[in-house]
Amino acid sequence: MNPVAPAEIPLSLDQLRGLHLPGGAAGAVQGEVVAAAVLGFLAALLVGLVRYGRGRARATLRRAALAELARSRDLDPEARLVAQARLLRRLDRSLDRSGETEIRATGADWAARLDGRFRTDFFTRGAGRVLADGLYCRQDPDLDALDAELSRLIGRLQA
Repeated sequence: MNPVAPAEIPLSLDQLRGLHLPGGAAGAVQGEVVAAAVLGFLAALLVGLVRYGRGRARATLRRAALAELARSRDLDPEARLVAQARLLRRLDRSLDRSGETEIRATGADWAARLDGRFRTDFFTRGAGRVLADGLYCRQDPDLDALDAELSRLIGRLQA
């Protein structure tokens, strides 16, 4: 008689053993995976909340600046220019991320800083020069055009 090798004997379903990981690793791996997934979700949620909060704060700052600019339109021309210049100083201080606000910057330095802030040349080469260094000069700037450009610049500000 031919002896039959054990591999050749067909097994019935009752004789099969269930699959399992060695050494009880299934519980530890599942716990670590679940913890990593939860931590990843919480980190993503936190980043989203921070970005949302910053966006809201910047939008509020932009709205407040535009409202103050609108209120300055009712002032006489000299007071209007001073109010706009003060608004630009406060806006720059509020938007300064480095914490090193150049409060004392004047003239060409201040105009260059504003141009950098608003990504324009309105304050060094345009009508906005009056707000940087012309507050005490006798001149008659077009205040409505100045208001319109300031509104546009503040409105598109990436605060």
